Amino acid sequence: MSEQNSLSFANVQAALGGENFQGHASEIHGLLTGIISSGFPFEDEGYLPIINDFFNNGEGLGKQLKDLIKTMYGEIWQAVLDDNFTFQLLVPDDDEAMVERGHAIGLWVQGFNLGFGLQQQNKAKFSEEVDEIIKDFADIANLSNELDEDEDTEQAYYEILEYVRISALLCFAELGAKPDLSASTKTLH
Repeated sequence: MSEQNSLSFANVQAALGGENFQGHASEIHGLLTGIISSGFPFEDEGYLPIINDFFNNGEGLGKQLKDLIKTMYGEIWQAVLDDNFTFQLLVPDDDEAMVERGHAIGLWVQGFNLGFGLQQQNKAKFSEEVDEIIKDFADIANLSNELDEDEDTEQAYYEILEYVRISALLCFAELGAKPDLSASTKTLH
């Protein structure tokens, strides 16, 4: 499994902007991570209609956009299954303004909670730890977008980013439906 995702925030955001699509790269990534972390099966392509309904007004995804979403889905699976904890949130690079990065992490956790909630709505209760994570993510999604460009804000951003990353992995560890690749010819790309 690769250490680095092949999809960058800038590339995904540019591709989404090229389509008549109302989604943000971080929010899409968060939604996909949320459904995966809450038990969505690897083999199920039911995530595509979810993306279509929430971000494309149900108008159908074009081939390039569908391929991009499938690639993102596969890379998330690869990263959450990686024993080296290579999973990373798809957010703007460090050279982007703090306001942009803060906004993106807010959208990411909002997307995660949406995906998680859609997948968990008919499932049994989960642990207090996961419940606390979902509440924390809701709080993070509501953080102010008025962020200073200073060292304290930068430090807080990285702490939140790491908390969200590890928390998503904890949700997957508890609830994720790990694929049985030995019984299948499917591979994670």
